[in-house]
Amino acid sequence: MTEQRSTGGRTVVVTGAGRGLGLAMARRAGQDGFRVVLAEVDEERGRAAEALLRAEGLDARFAHCDVADPASVGRLADLTAPLGPLYGLVNNAALANGVGGKEFQDIDVEAWDRLMTVNARGPWLVSRALLPQLLAHGGPGRIVNLASDAALYGSPRLAHYVASKGAVIALTRAMARELGDKGITVNAVAPGLTECEATETVPAERHDLYRVNRAISRPQQPDDLTGTVAFLLGEESRYLTGQVIAVNGGFTMH
Repeated sequence: MTEQRSTGGRTVVVTGAGRGLGLAMARRAGQDGFRVVLAEVDEERGRAAEALLRAEGLDARFAHCDVADPASVGRLADLTAPLGPLYGLVNNAALANGVGGKEFQDIDVEAWDRLMTVNARGPWLVSRALLPQLLAHGGPGRIVNLASDAALYGSPRLAHYVASKGAVIALTRAMARELGDKGITVNAVAPGLTECEATETVPAERHDLYRVNRAISRPQQPDDLTGTVAFLLGEESRYLTGQVIAVNGGFTMH
């Protein structure tokens, strides 16, 4: 049984929580005492993640959600409404695996639009749908968006992904301006190339690029990110908003 800190029964929603970074962040939120909603498009994966976290003694529940579908996002909001105070949202769901390799002029329109719909529009749709619940209890709230250091570095042969994560950074800043005096902070985390299921198809040369250019050369793991997200969800980050924190072992520095 994991020892938990009391958070007053508050709920955190994590999208794309069925595996990899999303699952790691959901686990940490649960360990910090939050009720965690695992919003995941793959039902089998989501239910397996729910069972795993519950077996660890955490308050976790699966909710099917396709962040590209406004109706599905609406159903997520309907599910979370009865759970009590909604405190936090981690917009993690994104298309990442198998999307690279082509120069920008060779990317087809359908692939570009699909990536933008999930990676850039998705965080906006979910934030919009859950905002009334974040505001309803009158207390502080937290939104954490997952960007990528690819948008900071300008990774080649990945233009649509880079553009989508650049949009997440811009959205973060716009939302932070609008929500600051409403008690909600909005920040982004930009992880580096992380060893998880979503990066299994990343070419070896990209892994080599990170290994050679990181200040910390060892491979990045999902748990290297969870502490930063926990901080952004926590009380100590109450005066931090509109920021992008790169967690990538020093691959990019700014």
